[in-house]
Amino acid sequence: MKKLTTKEILKENLSRSAPQKLSSIKILVHNIRSLHNVGSIFRSADAFGISEIILSGYSATPPRPEINKTAIGAEEFVDWRYFETATEALNDLKGEGYYIVGLEQTKESTPLPALDAQALEKICIVLGNEVTGIDEDILSLIDEFVAIPQYGHKHSLNVSVAAGVILYSMLEKLWDDK
Repeated sequence: MKKLTTKEILKENLSRSAPQKLSSIKILVHNIRSLHNVGSIFRSADAFGISEIILSGYSATPPRPEINKTAIGAEEFVDWRYFETATEALNDLKGEGYYIVGLEQTKESTPLPALDAQALEKICIVLGNEVTGIDEDILSLIDEFVAIPQYGHKHSLNVSVAAGVILYSMLEKLWDDK
């Protein structure tokens, strides 16, 4: 068994395209305090071929060394833009025809495995603050909430880990190479 070199991995990655629906997904990153989490979300977005990250509130924007440390340059390959408020960003996305999916634990949250992503044309995933989640004042702008089923004693995942989980789930749901 021989491991692939980084050059071989890059060549393989660049030889394929993300599934069309997956590549149209956008991620709204609102009020994420940790620049390392922001960088990690950029890195996951790049890995899954996500079209754009929208940063809002006090989420930091590139270029920042702390973002680059975990993004390892992915922030140069994923389109991004900044809105001062999440309300402004979500209204803009709704105007573009996006279905807004909030990753949040609510009484009405759909378990992530049950989300019917195939039925949705354009999806924007909303990620909230590391401690408080999605801000109360934007909950009404979200079309559907999803939660990652968990079975342990802790009730949440790190926001950048949760981003990776939902993006992988979207890959499984939208993979058109099956």
